Formats: sequence, C-alpha cells, structure tokens
Amino acid sequence: MADSLLTPTLALPVAGARLRPWRFSDAAALARYANDERIARNLRDTFPYPYTAQDAEFFLCLVADSTRDLHLALEVDGEAVGSLGVHFKTDVRRHSAEIGYWLTPACWGRGLATAAVQTASAYVLAHFDVCRLYAVVFESNPASARVLEKAGYTQEARLRHSVVKEGIVQDSLLFALVV
Repeated sequence: MADSLLTPTLALPVAGARLRPWRFSDAAALARYANDERIARNLRDTFPYPYTAQDAEFFLCLVADSTRDLHLALEVDGEAVGSLGVHFKTDVRRHSAEIGYWLTPACWGRGLATAAVQTASAYVLAHFDVCRLYAVVFESNPASARVLEKAGYTQEARLRHSVVKEGIVQDSLLFALVV
C-alpha cells in the first residue's frame, strides 16, 4: 500500500469536520477526549480507562509507524475529538478490512460518526483492493449499531456470548458493507 493512501485528509459533510492523519501535537486533545468511561465501555480492553497522556503518546507513536493500516483523527473545528481506524486483513481475508471508531460524547448526536464512517468507507473502497468492510459492536451499544446502519452497513450476524466487557458476557453484532 502506498503510504500516501494511508494518510489522507477527507472532508466530512458536517461543517468544520474532517478526517486527517494523527499528529504528535494532538496528544493533549487525545488524552482529554479519550479519557471518558462512556467511550472505553464500548471498546476493546486494549483501549485504556483512565486514558492518560502516556496512553496518548503511546498511541500516537504506534500509528505514526503504521505502514499497513489507516489511522485518522476525527477533527472538529481544528481539534481531534475522535478516531477512526481501518485495519486491512491478510491471507484468505486479504480483501476485507475492519473499521472502528470513537467520538467524544460532547459530539454525539450530530451525525459526525456516521459521516466519518461513510466517508472513510467510500475512500477505502475506492483506493484499496477491498470488497468488504466490517465492524463488530457490543450489543449494549445500539448507538454505534445505528451509526453503521445509517452509513450503509447491514447486520450480518449476532455473535452470541462473544465478548466479556467489565465482567459481563454479552453478544456482539457483526455489520458489513460489501461491494
């Protein structure tokens, strides 16, 4: 994959919003906005809570060295308030990619997550050898399932008792966008 394809800046159809590559100067905003239990409870355990300045620095170093996946900041009015990633699969799943995202609760309900997922999905399908994008959300996160539905994804499966979050076993929902 060409590195330039992994570092796009994509305008969103929401005033003042765009997706862009992460910068080391985003560390303070990342630590501030990611440090919210409402975000962490809907993500994998590798997303820490509390989210510290050291966690932000670690993440920014990790994505700065990525030559395989797409890692973008969701920026609103010049500040990184969320994240969107696309993880390209290999081997027999080499034409598939997993999309994931989070957005600070202060920006929920404005259509930003849907716009980001739609825009990033269209970009990936147009520029990479991918025919399937998918996301897995916890059953306890209907808002994220709705984001995916509004972005054109279809629920393909309910994966029964497939995740344990905060000691609770729950189902997860598999959504996909297939071309």
